[in-house]
Parts: sequence; C-alpha cells; structure tokens
Amino acid sequence: MSRRALRRLRGEQRGQEPLGPGALQFVLRDDDDAEEEGPKRRPGGRRPGGAAKEGVRVNNRFELVRRRRPGGRINTEDLEDDPVMSGERSDCVLTDTAAPAHKGRAQRGNTETRRDGGVAKAVSSEQSNAGSKLRKKKKKQKNKKTSTGETSENGLEDIDLILERIEDSSGLYRPGPAPLSSRKRILYVEHRHLNPDTELKRYFGARAVLGEQRPRQRQRVYPKCTWLTAPKSTWPRYSKPGLFMRLLESKKGLSFFTFEHNEEYQQAQHKFLVAVESMEPNNIVVLLQTNPYHVDSLLQLSDACRFQEDQEMARDLIERALYSMECAFHPLFSLTSGTCRLDYRRPENRSFYLALYKQMSFLEKRGCPCTALEYCKLILSLEPDDDPLCMLLLIDHLALRARNYEYLIRLFQEWEVHRNLSQLPNFAFSVPLAYFLLSQQAELPEHELSAAREKASLLIQQALTMFPGVLMPLLEYCSVRPDATVSHHHFFGPNAEISQPPALSQLVSLYLGRSHFLWKEPTTMSWLEENVREVLQAVDAGDPAVDACESRRKTLYQCAPRNIYRHVILSEIKEAVAALPPDVTTQSVMGFDPLPPLDTIHSYVRPERLSPVSHGNTIALFFRSLLPNYTMEGERPEEGVAGGLNHNQGLNRLMLAVRDMMANFHFNDLEAPREDNPEGEGEWD
Repeated sequence: MSRRALRRLRGEQRGQEPLGPGALQFVLRDDDDAEEEGPKRRPGGRRPGGAAKEGVRVNNRFELVRRRRPGGRINTEDLEDDPVMSGERSDCVLTDTAAPAHKGRAQRGNTETRRDGGVAKAVSSEQSNAGSKLRKKKKKQKNKKTSTGETSENGLEDIDLILERIEDSSGLYRPGPAPLSSRKRILYVEHRHLNPDTELKRYFGARAVLGEQRPRQRQRVYPKCTWLTAPKSTWPRYSKPGLFMRLLESKKGLSFFTFEHNEEYQQAQHKFLVAVESMEPNNIVVLLQTNPYHVDSLLQLSDACRFQEDQEMARDLIERALYSMECAFHPLFSLTSGTCRLDYRRPENRSFYLALYKQMSFLEKRGCPCTALEYCKLILSLEPDDDPLCMLLLIDHLALRARNYEYLIRLFQEWEVHRNLSQLPNFAFSVPLAYFLLSQQAELPEHELSAAREKASLLIQQALTMFPGVLMPLLEYCSVRPDATVSHHHFFGPNAEISQPPALSQLVSLYLGRSHFLWKEPTTMSWLEENVREVLQAVDAGDPAVDACESRRKTLYQCAPRNIYRHVILSEIKEAVAALPPDVTTQSVMGFDPLPPLDTIHSYVRPERLSPVSHGNTIALFFRSLLPNYTMEGERPEEGVAGGLNHNQGLNRLMLAVRDMMANFHFNDLEAPREDNPEGEGEWD
C-alpha cells in the first residue's frame, strides 16, 4: 500500500508535520507523491506569490480552494455544483474533516486512537454520499440530453409534416418526375414487415404462431441471417451453387447490381433448359438432386407442384429459391433503401423478380396482405421506371386489402404527375374507394371525414366518365341488378363495353377479376349508386368532359405494352388471360421466364446441340415426336435428362403403345351410314 493511502486512513496531511532542522531542504520523493504534487514550491516551502505567515509555516499542497459562507461553514451546494471529478471532491471533504483532529493529535500525540477510527468512518460515509449525489446529477444531465435530442428529432419530423401540409393545401406540384427522396419514402420497405409471422402475430397472437416453431429453432444449423425467408431444417445443406451478385455502377444516388453465374452454374443452367424441353418434371427433380439450390429449377418445379394442387411444396420451393438468391447478395445491396436497381433485361436477374412475385402471391392467398404489399413495393423499387412486372396494376389492390388507405392516397398524389396513374382503371376506381373507406372511420375528425367523402365522390365521378364500360360488369360481379334507367342508358349500356379498345378491355377485365369483391359492401354500393346518377345528369346536360374522355379513350388504349401481358400471364386471372391477343397466346410461355424482353442482354450463350436426330432420319424424327426421351442407337442421352431411350428400347415401347391402343379400339363402335343417308351426315363424329 502506498504512503499516500496510509496517510489518508490515518487522517494525516502532508506538509503539517512538526518541522525539524532539515525540513526545509529538498528531499527525494516517491512516484506516488510526485504525481500528486501540483505547482512547484519555491525554496522555503512557500507557494509562489504567497507570503509567509506565523513564522515558518508550510501550506498543505493537497488542499483545494474552497468556498465558504460568511459564517465560515463550507457550502455543500457549491461543492455539488463544482465541475470537478469525484476523486478531487472526496479529497476536499477529507481535508476539511481531518484538520481539527490533526491539531489535537499534534498537541496530545497518539493517545486518541479511537477518534481516528471515527474520523475514518465519517470520511468514508461522506465520500459515499458525495459519490451518490454525483451519480444522480449525471443521470439528470443524461436525461436532459436525451430529451433535447428527442425534441430535435420531433422538430425535424414536424418540419417535414408542415411542408407536406403546405404543399397539399396549395395544390401546386412541379412538373416532371418526383425527386428521388420522395420515391425513396414511398417505396421504403421495413425488414420486419417482410416476415409474414409479424402479421400473423397481430391476428392470432405470438403463442399460436410460434408455438410449433420454437423447438425447431434450437436445432437450426444455418448461421446466416436472412430477411426474405427463414431456412428450414428439411432443406438440403446449403453450399454456394455458383450464383453471386456484382455491383455494376453507382450514379445519381442509385446503385445498379446484377446476378452472375460462374461456369459450374452455367452448366447446370444448360441442363435445366434441356430438362424443360423434355416436358418431363422428373428430369428437373434429377437435376435438383445434384444442384439443390438451382433457382430456375426450383421455380419451374414449383409451378408443376402448384398445378398438381400441392401448394405447400410449391411454396417451400419458392422460399428455397429466395434463400439461395439472398445468400448471393452483394454487401452493398439493400432491400429497404429503394435505391438499388436490377435490370430485368438480364436473364440472371429475372429469377429474383419472379421468385418475389410468386412469394407475394402465396402470401396474399395465405391471408397476409400487409406482407404482400411490402413485397410488391420491393419489386417495384428494383426498377420503378420500367416496371417490368407492372406492379402498378396490383399495388392498389393490396393496399386496399391491407386497409392501408393513406399509403394508396399518398402514392397517387406523388406519382400522378409523372406517371398518369388516373389513366389506369384500377387506380381510377381504387383511389376514390380508398377515400370513401377512409371517410367511414370514426376516429378521424369530422372535417377530415367530410373532406374525404367529397374527394371520393369527385374522383369516382371522373372515373365513371372516363371508363363507363366498368360499371355494368362490376354490378354483374357483385350480383347487383341495376336500375332500368342505368342499364338502358346509352352511356352505360352494352355499347359502352363493346366500343372500348382491346387494350382497355384487358385492363378492365384484370381489375374486375381481382378486386370486384371490394365493392360488395352495402354502404359502398349505395355511395356508388348516388354518383352514377350524378354522372347520368352530367351526360344528359351535355357536359364537355364526356366528349373529351371519349376521344382520349380512342387514342390512348390502342395497344398494351409487353409488361402488361407479362403481368396478366403471371396473375392467372381467367377473365384477363382469355382477353389476351392471339400474338401472345400463340407464343410458348415458360414459367421460369414468361415473355422475355425483346432487348435481352445475354452474358453468355447456350451452346448449340448437334444431334443425329436432326440429320434427316425420318423414323428417328417420328419416334422423337412420340417419345421426347428417344435417342438413336449409339447416341448418348441428353445430359441432365433421366431415362434416355436407345433405338431398341424406343421400338419396343412404341410397339407396346400401339398394341395397347389397338386392344382398346373396337370396330363395332363405328356404325356404317344407313341407306337413307348415304353420305352419313350427322352419323360420324
């Protein structure tokens, strides 16, 4: 223990011992004492600038400057407010309490040892009290700092809200595209909203959702944290399949990425294309046994399982594909920022788009519209300008199902100027419906409810004027019989649906097939009926807006772009698929790449397949048309195709098929033509 600590325990002070003959001489000191000394003394032991008092008296070098009240008592409040460290403050208390005891000890020697113990206890108690007061004071200061920080953040938010209110009240918007910051806010995605369990917990509680999952998580062997899917113990062990992401460039605050395939993955992709051409799902299963995380194989096999009504396996395969692609993300790629872009023209990126879309469809069918809305925003944020999957035809439906009316209204207000969302039938009818449903909420103030109701009536009248062919099919979907004045009127009659362009009919059938059930509420129908009568009065009065809308319909909706046809194929809505033009229905549509862009950017080319079958062998071509897996004798079967048949096996199987066909064919089923009907009209099928 150092000499300084011993002196403090005894209550002694340096510089106040009885002076001897050599007391005024310089003495070598220990390091502990040397560190504690402040300013150097002049010869004689006096402080600089200080005068000697009472003969030769050495001042205490550890004594701090104290503030005294007029009565001579130390002000404890001043000590608490002193901006000094806790150690210095304890030293100050120590000198004040030990000075009287030292004077008595200098006169009487060491006879009062009990008083030393009492002084030490008093010193320790006062030190603890001073330390506790200091801690309380620091906590108060921290609370003050946090409160000021929160108020500053709230102040920033309030400024943004004030600016938005000023912009909404003025109604003036700058022409041109919206700034990047607004797009980022409108397409912002939160990680926790990508998990469907978060939404299911709100509906059914955490115990019902996570009751069966907690034991499984203890056996989890996947250390990588993912946001899109949670890996399952039933999946094959993950190993990098050769898929990775690369950053192409960064400009104007946007980062452009792309997926890439190494040589091993390219070989698997070639085998997959051969398996797809064989029209045999088992060949894809064989490929997945060697490449369990090949994305396109998982997508194609998921469609096959869905067609066979195995929804659980189809969803599991989609989640595995998303997990494989998320493990290949670039460190700078962000799902939530809204500033990362993926070019749909590259085939490697299309798998990610399609996997997200299929996962979104499963989530909607599962009853998680809020999570499906987040996935829709994520897909739209990857390429919002071109919108390759045309998510603007779906985002309004998901927002209404999720009851997120404010988001739909905000999206319409921010993007109407540069995207003309009111020219799409789905936005033209969904936005006024959102205003009307918002006006039905009782927790809003009365003036806001009335304003929302007026806005809804104005927008629905504009929508009915622009798209009169929507009303009668909508009422038919909702099993509502219209009034005779409406059904027989020339504006809403059968001619309105027949006269609209084919591209517009495509959009109308897509919207009605998807969102007609949102209009079945009695209050919604009565509100729609009121506005239909208002529109009929305007038509009969000769409103010029009616003629302007009619000329706009004839010029705008002549031909639908390719991304709308791609969206219709992915939606699988019967009414919309039936309205596709012949040039689209005659094309071969693959589930892993429906309607690829015409300006596709290929990073590598599939090698040509040279086979003896294509060299004019008529018998081999005939067998190949009957049996896709048929191969000539001496020819190796296609790589990645299971069960390749040689020449002899093909002949044997063909003979067996012909024999079975002949065995099931009965000539007695064919009746000869009667004598009174020699030509056999109506007898032959």
